[in-house]
Amino acid sequence: MEFLQINSPDDYRIKKIYDSYASSFPEDERRDWYKFVRLFEHPQVKVVSVLHNTENIGYLVLWQLKNHVFVEHFEVFEEFRNQKLGSQITDYLFKNHPRIVLEIEPEHLNENSQRRFSFYQKNGFHLIDEMYIQPSYGEGKKQLQLWLLSNYQPENINEVKDEIYDVVYH
Repeated sequence: MEFLQINSPDDYRIKKIYDSYASSFPEDERRDWYKFVRLFEHPQVKVVSVLHNTENIGYLVLWQLKNHVFVEHFEVFEEFRNQKLGSQITDYLFKNHPRIVLEIEPEHLNENSQRRFSFYQKNGFHLIDEMYIQPSYGEGKKQLQLWLLSNYQPENINEVKDEIYDVVYH
């Protein structure tokens, strides 16, 4: 498995990444095209293409914050799901980032959210905040109550949330 940082929205992989992102994540949980493209201007963001057997199978959107990496989005493309590739991606994350935080929908929402929560638990993440509010991604989009998960126990969860709010959603 290879993990290649994409440095420009002009990269040929971005169209497939954005198309999948737009169809997989609900409107309120994602950036529009213009805001997505602007991620490439931010020095703390890495958009990573995940390759397996030379095929682009998914992507990560990572934010290097003060004390942790925030995984804003993580997706294995639909045609490659249920092959244990997501677990290989989390292995990569753990080997390269000792402190990881991410947000997910609460498990009680539906079967997919239960499945996602179970996946993250099996892969070393645990719930650190059930009261987390994801700020709105922009005009016409709602803020959402999500859960924060991590692979470590932050000393101060409010500091973690404040930094995510100030850097990722600002």
